[in-house]
Amino acid sequence: MKVRVNGVNLHVEEQGQGDLALVFLHFYGGSSRTWKRVIAELKDEYRCVAYDHRGWGDSDKSATSYSIRDLADDAEALIRELGLKRYALVGHSMGGKTAQLLASRRPPGMEALVLVAPSPPTPQDMPPEMRQAMIHFYDSREGAEIALGNIALLPLGDEEREQALEDMQRSAPLARAAWPETAMLEDISAEAANIDVPTLVLAGESDPVDRLETLRRELLPRIPHAKLCVIPHTGHLSPLEVPDRIGSEIAAFMTECKRTSTVL
Repeated sequence: MKVRVNGVNLHVEEQGQGDLALVFLHFYGGSSRTWKRVIAELKDEYRCVAYDHRGWGDSDKSATSYSIRDLADDAEALIRELGLKRYALVGHSMGGKTAQLLASRRPPGMEALVLVAPSPPTPQDMPPEMRQAMIHFYDSREGAEIALGNIALLPLGDEEREQALEDMQRSAPLARAAWPETAMLEDISAEAANIDVPTLVLAGESDPVDRLETLRRELLPRIPHAKLCVIPHTGHLSPLEVPDRIGSEIAAFMTECKRTSTVL
């Protein structure tokens, strides 16, 4: 379905049911489909909402601004439009940075935060020439294949691989450029310190993009009470590489949050 927020139509997929919703935010190059197999592990107990960011997938590609604040504003407005009263954010990579900014606003109804191979809240350390190259990775299938090979450690199934390659190319040129040129350089570290919900960080042991040592240095000290879980032998695309493990870790964390909340 399409939901209009902040002047753009976002493509939204919903599955499952439950009093508490999980809202999934995808990576740079992904879409709501990135979460398909993770949601399969969770939809029996939770209402699962996954959507395409502005400029990606089947969402509008007419916007002229794609900052982290734009993406966080969209997520906040979407949650409001859907009438979600209780929810947790689940953000991957770029979606993880977006989720951090939204969580820092302490929106009503938010009960937990899950960051999957997240980009840190500080400006990402990357040579300018690499950032410029990123802008054109998704211009063609050949470039998308190179990008996929650089960020996924484990081989993907044929269906998941084709889906990932398609998603990388189904994006607006401005959206492709905005992340390496602007959004990855935005500093939201001061805002991240305001996050006050239980937070789980799922990090790939061999993630070549948002490296484990970077997360330990730049992210974990900035989010109060964040809990780190390292996924062995996994790269940056853990929702596609090890969806069962990601789903089970999210389920266990949400159960723990529920138990702690009941005790309190």
